[in-house]
Amino acid sequence: MSFAYFTLIVSIVSASALEIAGVKFGAQLATMAVALSLLAAASSTRKAGYDHYVRATSWSRWILIAIALCIAAQLVPLPLSSAHPIWASAHDVLGGLPLGPITADIGLTLNALVLALAAISLLGVTVLVVRNRSRAQLILFVLSGVAAVAALILDLHRLLPAFAADVPHDLTTAFAGLGLMLNLAVIQLAAERAETHHSVLRSVAIGLCGLVGALVSAAAIFGFSGTNSAIAAAFGVVLMLLILVIRRLDLSPLAASALSVAALVGAAIVLTFLFEKSSGPVLMRLVPEMGAETRAALERMLADTRWFGAGAGTFAAVGRIYQSDAGAVLNAPSAATAVFAGMGWIGLAAMIAVSLIALVRLFFGALQRGRDSFFPAAAAACVLFALVQSFAGPGLLRPAAIFCLSVIVGLGLSQSISQSGSR
Repeated sequence: MSFAYFTLIVSIVSASALEIAGVKFGAQLATMAVALSLLAAASSTRKAGYDHYVRATSWSRWILIAIALCIAAQLVPLPLSSAHPIWASAHDVLGGLPLGPITADIGLTLNALVLALAAISLLGVTVLVVRNRSRAQLILFVLSGVAAVAALILDLHRLLPAFAADVPHDLTTAFAGLGLMLNLAVIQLAAERAETHHSVLRSVAIGLCGLVGALVSAAAIFGFSGTNSAIAAAFGVVLMLLILVIRRLDLSPLAASALSVAALVGAAIVLTFLFEKSSGPVLMRLVPEMGAETRAALERMLADTRWFGAGAGTFAAVGRIYQSDAGAVLNAPSAATAVFAGMGWIGLAAMIAVSLIALVRLFFGALQRGRDSFFPAAAAACVLFALVQSFAGPGLLRPAAIFCLSVIVGLGLSQSISQSGSR
């Protein structure tokens, strides 16, 4: 299991650092590390580890597999009546068999399938290898550090535009939001260590590192990102505070339920206000401003999307058809838009369902966990941020963000039921 743990860390760091640096093979290297980690975990896992995995992923492991199967189904010949209207029109003109793959580009969809399988595998490996509390702490430190560095890059770029101009700032924005939740969890970890008579000096050092990371991330997400991204991060912070208040005040189930319902109603009011501020398709109401021609092309593309989409990962390839300039590239304005265009209503519904189920599972796991509740609490906050942010920007489409979010969710699920002394 030690080798699986090592390769897990390699996959996080390599995917994040190399993609921020603009290296093309970062995702491939991280995927190889995930494969090695999965192989090592599968070969060394005992029955106790398997039982732990089953308990931790009982919430939706079949839904995760269903998402990968939906992507795979886009690669096999299906009736063109269920595919994108472009393929039906092409059949009417060219003739031939009324069958074909749904995807517009088999290679791109195959890459998306590999990425989905790698993310699912990474989540499962994380559940297995972080049963031990000390390992979970180190993974939290690695995640919070990587996210804080990405947020710092965004801060420095906004202050000095010439600095890191080529860095994908949609990715650093996503990392800044995740980094805020993770570093708040590090601060809670330090406080818990101090309360349980660990070394005060070490606890203070950990707390200061978490505080610096939280401040850097907060400056990036609240000061230098869009309003909608800041609101998404605020939702995550409020969720962590809600869990902390319920635990610290030891509220009764009735009082905790009332407070949770009030927070849910408040979030619904804010989201309703945000979506009603602008017109057009719902999926484009939280995205940044764009040119009229680009917006019109995106609206036509979304209007043509059916239940099964045009192929996972093919947004840019299909987008060229809707551009007046054949050489122009139409980039996805948000992760939700790309999922909808690629996998249709089924894919978007599956993404939202998985996020909500994981959110509920982690929320209740945090309330039941005791002094280690900051692990599932931070994971729940990150999932909530990612769910709202997916409608506001495309950063979560990046492999580095997908891998890190998979590890965060796996960490939260594992520690929501694990014991500190488990091996």
